[in-house]
Amino acid sequence: MTAGGTTAGRHPPVPPLEPPLPPPPARGPGVRGEPAAGAGRAPRFARALLVVNPASRRGAHFQRRALRAFARADVSCDVVSTAHAGQGAHLAATLAAAYDVIFTLGGDGTAMEVVGALAGNGGPPVGILPGGTGNLIARTLGIPLDVRRAVPSLLGGVNASVDLGVLTGARPGLRRRFAFAAGVGVDATMIADASVTLKRQLGVGAYVLSWSRAVLRRQAFLARVWVDGEPIERLASAVMVANFGAVLNDLIRLGPGIRQDDGKLDLCVFSPGTARDAVRVAWKLLRKDFRADPCMLYRAGRHFRVETDPPRMVQADGELLGKTPFEIAVEPLAAQLLVPRRWAAAGRAAGGGGGGE
Repeated sequence: MTAGGTTAGRHPPVPPLEPPLPPPPARGPGVRGEPAAGAGRAPRFARALLVVNPASRRGAHFQRRALRAFARADVSCDVVSTAHAGQGAHLAATLAAAYDVIFTLGGDGTAMEVVGALAGNGGPPVGILPGGTGNLIARTLGIPLDVRRAVPSLLGGVNASVDLGVLTGARPGLRRRFAFAAGVGVDATMIADASVTLKRQLGVGAYVLSWSRAVLRRQAFLARVWVDGEPIERLASAVMVANFGAVLNDLIRLGPGIRQDDGKLDLCVFSPGTARDAVRVAWKLLRKDFRADPCMLYRAGRHFRVETDPPRMVQADGELLGKTPFEIAVEPLAAQLLVPRRWAAAGRAAGGGGGGE
């Protein structure tokens, strides 16, 4: 495999970006993630494209497992690999028309490059396979962390229309889509403190360790936030703008009534002043207890501006992007994601976690 080039699993390689790709194959019912004929039936796919970040943790090993899983499902799967940041978006946008579904295999950054490139353009749905360290998005969507199980779970899943957030500011020229959440404070410190070496050794445990350290430090800052023009000012240790409320298969819920398909995002501000406050807030999130608390504030909206004193690092879906100030707007139902049927059904029953066609 050459850097940035294309390879294939069992099938001929994808043509180079030039000349143009041949027209997509004929499509029948259920293509592009729409339900097949008959209520509740899963979509069926003939051709899949797998966008792989070979630099991700154990990337080659996961790729082999994924290709075997596609072969067992009788789905033709071509592979393209990325060589640098941003290339996943280019490959997805250029090649998507020839495929019924696009899969990503890498970290959350690779997944969001592809999701962002296809957002709002009527392209094929995106299935996110766990191949990174944290796999935040895959965990949030209830996707099995074993690639061999994730592939059939998504191929037999449903298509969920999901809102996206668009973050601007933080650094000159930045415009970054995110699916899960963006924020400053404890969450960004957790990302910054999880070193590459620690992530290789502990995987997602590296984030748990760095989150614990950040919580115990309780580094407060002055946050000024505008939600659809409403000003909010308070000391905080974490300010998040969330799209999904459920974290780690609903182990933690960030706030009340947070949905990823309601055309809004949700501001979550956490302001523990003491270690006892921090423990209480964490316990309430675990118990999904959102009764009034002076250390927890929530607002839903469509446009947000966040300023801090002093300036703080900003993260979105686990990627550090720059420093405050920044702005966020919602793109309603911009992304089409494949999700496991069980996750979608659980979300409908609970009124929050998932939703699909």
